[in-house]
Amino acid sequence: MPLNLIDSHAHLDLPDFNPDFGDVLNRAKWAGIQVIITIGIDLPSSKKAVELAKHYQNIYATVGIHPTETAAFTDNSRNEITELAKSPKVVAIGETGLDFYHKPFSESQQLEILKFQLELAVETGKPVVVHCREADSVLVPILIDWAKTCHRHPKGVIHCFNGSIDTARKYLDAGFFISLGGYVTYPSSRKNHEVYRFVPQDRLLLETDCPFLPPQTQRGKRNEPSYLIQTAQALAEIRGVPIENIAENTTRNTGNLFRLG
Repeated sequence: MPLNLIDSHAHLDLPDFNPDFGDVLNRAKWAGIQVIITIGIDLPSSKKAVELAKHYQNIYATVGIHPTETAAFTDNSRNEITELAKSPKVVAIGETGLDFYHKPFSESQQLEILKFQLELAVETGKPVVVHCREADSVLVPILIDWAKTCHRHPKGVIHCFNGSIDTARKYLDAGFFISLGGYVTYPSSRKNHEVYRFVPQDRLLLETDCPFLPPQTQRGKRNEPSYLIQTAQALAEIRGVPIENIAENTTRNTGNLFRLG
């Protein structure tokens, strides 16, 4: 019986997929990937994500401004992202968050645009997709405060989480889901297996972040949604459960968070 999986975070708008987009979707289907959520990181990619969701039944979209794209943000971007967020198959706001790794960056600008997207999430009733790199100490208290002020609102997901148990606990306590990707298959990830086991089964999501972060067997190549099954298998082994358990729970969690119906 084939597995039923959801890729909760992909970047299908990127030109990496232009040569064989149809084949990529077919391989995903045969691998058991029933739904793909493609993520907006700026205005052009958000528009493309919405268009892909319109044309493909099994693709949903998010719209947002990635923290490394905030320098190009304008009042026009704000208005257009706000309008795009109303599209029927837009299921979340983001990829938003903070990134203090890629330099140069403006912390104040990132914080301003993060605040805008958190407000837009509440306004539209949608969760947020959160990116964090070397910024947990700043981001965690912001999200905790936000979660307290809108306690009935669906919170969101911390994508590609690779932090400590203590940091994971803080996000979980604030109401967020945690998503894991192909990096769990890397030999270097063994030091984090305890973290991967710590995340409760009802708060766990899977993602590829494709075309980035391919699993170990595909290192150096383009990642794609069909490879999600390798992450599910590795995680099942790390957590000591059948892969069917990982598939069933992560699919249910993703559907609940993004209200996929």
